[in-house]
Amino acid sequence: MRNQEIFVSLDIGTTSIKVVVAEYINGNVNIIGVGNEKSRGLSRGVIVDIDETVYSIQQAISQAERKAGVKINEVVVGIPSNKLAIESCHGMIAVASENREITSKDVDNVISAAKVRSVPPEREVISIIPEEFIVDGFTGIRDPRGMIGVRLELYASLLTGPRTIIHNIKRCVEKAGLKINELVLQPQAIATVALSQDEREFGTVIIDMGGGQTSASIMYDDQLKYSFVDQEGGDFVSKDISVILNTSLDSAERIKREYGYAVSSQTSSEEYFPVETVGQKEPVRVDEKYLSEIIEARLVQIFETIHEDLTAVDALDLPGGFVLTGGAASLPGVLELAQQYFGEQVRIYIPTQMGMRNPIYTTSMGMIDYVAGLDDIHRIAQGTYASISPSTQASPGFSRERQNVQPRPGTQTSNPQYSNKDSKASAPREVSQGYSDRKARAQDYEYDSFKQTNQSANLDESMYYEDYQADRTQETEQTVSYQEDEPNPNSLIGKIRSFFATFFG
Repeated sequence: MRNQEIFVSLDIGTTSIKVVVAEYINGNVNIIGVGNEKSRGLSRGVIVDIDETVYSIQQAISQAERKAGVKINEVVVGIPSNKLAIESCHGMIAVASENREITSKDVDNVISAAKVRSVPPEREVISIIPEEFIVDGFTGIRDPRGMIGVRLELYASLLTGPRTIIHNIKRCVEKAGLKINELVLQPQAIATVALSQDEREFGTVIIDMGGGQTSASIMYDDQLKYSFVDQEGGDFVSKDISVILNTSLDSAERIKREYGYAVSSQTSSEEYFPVETVGQKEPVRVDEKYLSEIIEARLVQIFETIHEDLTAVDALDLPGGFVLTGGAASLPGVLELAQQYFGEQVRIYIPTQMGMRNPIYTTSMGMIDYVAGLDDIHRIAQGTYASISPSTQASPGFSRERQNVQPRPGTQTSNPQYSNKDSKASAPREVSQGYSDRKARAQDYEYDSFKQTNQSANLDESMYYEDYQADRTQETEQTVSYQEDEPNPNSLIGKIRSFFATFFG
């Protein structure tokens, strides 16, 4: 975690585009600028018009720059969980240094090895989340740097998403004149601020009710394990009101905010409000109960769809319960309606920072906290750890007159793990069990590349050096000509055994 830095988050939503500029000082977030512009060019969370979206991004950035007094060049961008795929991956390398001390370069190499797998052309890697390192058979290691070892392994989660969605987001940000510091999955960002450490560990469902879509994501073992997206959100409630009451969308949105309630049984049919309808000069009187029935019908459909999908993966009884957030969650009565479907263990999360106390800013605040809190291992995995290579360092992202604060170096990355509704057949049946079962995963993993080299159970140690130490190629070839129980004394294995023989012989 960094001590002092400025971060800018860009949340490209269906209803609005939010830009938040924050100072992160010793673990505390200070908001210094916010931009909020109505979205143009998006539908159901997906970019459908690049030029319109670029214009909206530029307007939101300009607002934030004026309020914060900074020039924004770099942003942290949120990626929606549409068609997200999360799968396990494994990497194995030999430690490269002569003294066998594991360095950041070795960690970067094993992460790269884990990412080498077949990805369909229509999908793109979002990020990779390290879970566990293994050094010479010793498991459960979080940070292997500084340790001594010969073989370094990694178990991780690889997150991939549709190439079209990711490319369009990158294209819009670049055309707006910005550089992407990092890509962050929106459910991961929300979990950073909306859930406690225990809730992320033991299992919690996050329901993000946006304008164009509603997502349900499962956090377990401090990682995103599953995500489902329903292509309905708060905008559909406004459209229903507009169609049924024969009024404009702007008027429907205003009526929803001023008079709307999500549970019709708690409203009165004797309370009226005026509605300006198309084709009539005088407003029409509509009672609150009728409006509430319109709102409730759409929200019930959303919750029923989510309930059905979570039931399919046995995720209704996780210890952490359910957390609602997003703009549509701010509608009065949503919490009570959600409790009818998911039980009493449902709560709403609203950011606590001054000026940000609205659930529409949950994702924006989450992205800042997520990026600022990344440790060195995860920064290496995301490709933003400066000490790996000087070439990875980015130019300063901000110019500020009153304070010289250098932005973090960085480039974008990616990563996924189970899947959403489009691949429901492959979804896990038991969400609360077996997510972190390393033993089962190790048994399922087949060491194909190593089996092709040596079919015997005892692998020749020289295998681990063939691909990483070119200067030892001849020694390795010589070793093959000898029996395994009598290695060539001039080979690497022979030298190692001779070395130990001086102490124990």
